[in-house]
Formats: sequence, structure tokens, C-alpha cells
Amino acid sequence: MTRAQKDEVITSLSKSFKDSSAIVVADYRGSTHKALEDLRRSAYEVGASVQVAKNKLVNLALEKAELPKLDLVGTNIFIWAEDQIVACKITDKFASSNKDTFSIKTGIIDGEIASIETINTFAKLPSREELLGQLAATWMAPVTNFVVGLDALRKKKENEAA
Repeated sequence: MTRAQKDEVITSLSKSFKDSSAIVVADYRGSTHKALEDLRRSAYEVGASVQVAKNKLVNLALEKAELPKLDLVGTNIFIWAEDQIVACKITDKFASSNKDTFSIKTGIIDGEIASIETINTFAKLPSREELLGQLAATWMAPVTNFVVGLDALRKKKENEAA
């Protein structure tokens, strides 16, 4: 890899990392090419990105993006997205189905280094769409109960009139 290519990778990664709110680092040693392609495909479908890069280049990109430096060793794959929950869910789901060959190491969430436990906690949270649905249901509950009550009152009045 030439110096120009390395600079291009660093610039590309730093821009992507700066725009994302979560970066998850995982060990993929032993994973098949097909399995990693499945991870890339599922990440792409939800707006996340996946890339394997040299640890030194990633740390330089993190530094350029003004994010904390990670202690990276071994084979690493990086998953990032603008939505923290999406990046964590994709990685956690893939790690669960490929326990022997894929494991979460660490990550950065909202500019702070995150532990495996933090990433797993984020993965269990409902997605933005699910939260919006829950909020809408909560807002609609009083209206729904009012309409049900009015309908019951109408039926009672009709039965009394008959």
C-alpha cells in the first residue's frame, strides 16, 4: 500500500468516523468470506458501514476525527453508523449467530470508549422507529380510551331506549 493510498484510507475513515455516533470493533478471525459479506449486506440495509483496515491507519483516522485512540491488536473489523443502536444491534446480532469466529472487542459511542457490556446494552434498546411507535401509542391511549367510553355510553343509552 503506497503512502497516497494510506492517506486516502485515513481521510475516508476519519470523515466517516466523525459523522458517526458509534463505532464497534470486533475480532473476525476464522469468519468465512461469505459470513462477512452477509454482515456487510445487513449493515448496508440499515445504513451502517463495515470495513477491515489496518489498526494503525484506524488509530490515525480516529485521531484525525478527534476521537479517543483505541488499543487495537490482532484482526479487527469496524462497524459504524450515525445511529448508535443500529451499529450495536448489527454487530451483536452477527456475534450471536457466529459465536465461534466473531466477537465484539470494544467501541466508541458518542465520542467515548465503550465496553462490551455497554455495546450489548445499546443492542438491546429498541430502534428509533420502535420508540416512535411506543410514543405514538402512549399519546393515543387517552383518545382511544375516551372513544371506547363514548361508544359504551352510546350502546347503554340505546339499550335503555329500547
